[in-house]
Amino acid sequence: MRILMVSDVYFPRVNGVSTSIETFRQTLAESGVEVRLVVPRYGDEGAEPGIVRVAGRSLPGDPEDRLVGWRAMHRSVLEAAADCDLIHIQTPFVAHYAGLAAARRLGLPVIATYHTLFEEYLQHYAPWLPAGWLQRQARAFSRRQCNALDAVVVPSTAMRERLTDYGVSVPLHVLPTGIPLRRFAAGDGAGFRHRHGISARRPLALFVGRVAHEKNIGFLLEALLAAHQRCPEVQLLIAGEGPAMPALKERVGALGLHGAVHFIGYLDRSRELPDCYAAADVFVFASRTETQGLVLLEAMAAGLPVVALAAMGTVDILAPGRGGIAAPDDSQAFGHLLGDFLNTPTAWRRLREEAPGYAAEWSDTAMAARLAALYASLPANRQTMLAGAGA
Repeated sequence: MRILMVSDVYFPRVNGVSTSIETFRQTLAESGVEVRLVVPRYGDEGAEPGIVRVAGRSLPGDPEDRLVGWRAMHRSVLEAAADCDLIHIQTPFVAHYAGLAAARRLGLPVIATYHTLFEEYLQHYAPWLPAGWLQRQARAFSRRQCNALDAVVVPSTAMRERLTDYGVSVPLHVLPTGIPLRRFAAGDGAGFRHRHGISARRPLALFVGRVAHEKNIGFLLEALLAAHQRCPEVQLLIAGEGPAMPALKERVGALGLHGAVHFIGYLDRSRELPDCYAAADVFVFASRTETQGLVLLEAMAAGLPVVALAAMGTVDILAPGRGGIAAPDDSQAFGHLLGDFLNTPTAWRRLREEAPGYAAEWSDTAMAARLAALYASLPANRQTMLAGAGA
């Protein structure tokens, strides 16, 4: 089976969507699925087997992303889909309309993965507009797009419930991305600490992700202040880059946390990031809008226990209480829990031991096999629908 995935974002742009696409692209082959991509061109990327790059331009105020040309994207998707069995849309912008148009013209089934809960994000980037109006527009937009498809993949049960509330009526399949366990299981934590001047004995809490307002990193800074009351030596390591960096650095100064917070920037996922996970004592996460929470599973795969808010996509991961703790949605209570946790070696030792086994249940190969089964079911459904429409 040959699948065309189409997206408005992909590597070298690093985010959750790019990671999800690449993870499935690498693992679906084991289930007999060949994946072809149509994605933006960011610079001078060379020829890549199975990948079609479409030229675009930088977005004002967002140099990391690209806006691809409407006609160029439609043309490229139609050409690339000519010998495919199904189109899988990954983003709701130009790629969505190009994928949908090609599927209708070629009579192919078309699905999408709903990665991002836009109603929660828009208020951070358009604060001058009424929040209620933005939410209504985002919900109506998502409802129209989803109901034009044959099915929608969602990364969590919370996302399925939200889309159902929107009025989405097509089948919704809960299917997380999964993680490549091998990549995160062999990090050099001692070497990482040495390279970055972190004492081998200092308690280290880690956040990994885009340094953006919706990640609620300010909450973690306030929690760190409270954690110092119980564990004065704890340091917070923030790995990632993004638009909230200046505001967060200013907040660190205002809270008097210089020396207790280390912004380390972007880390290479194949080499530096596994070492970073291995160096930490606990992973902390406070986003309330995360649709999946893959970084929690990455941390667990590295044997790193998790303390996080249980909200949206992280609920599915934290609910069993294996390898992680669902913390209170209050920065002071979160911080006290974190400090007590670091002061209780038996607690984090148990979670550290059980985390890799729990993460294995969310492996990339297991999730790819489920997605391949979904792909195989859709052509028959489309044929049945077309036959019914002609009757």
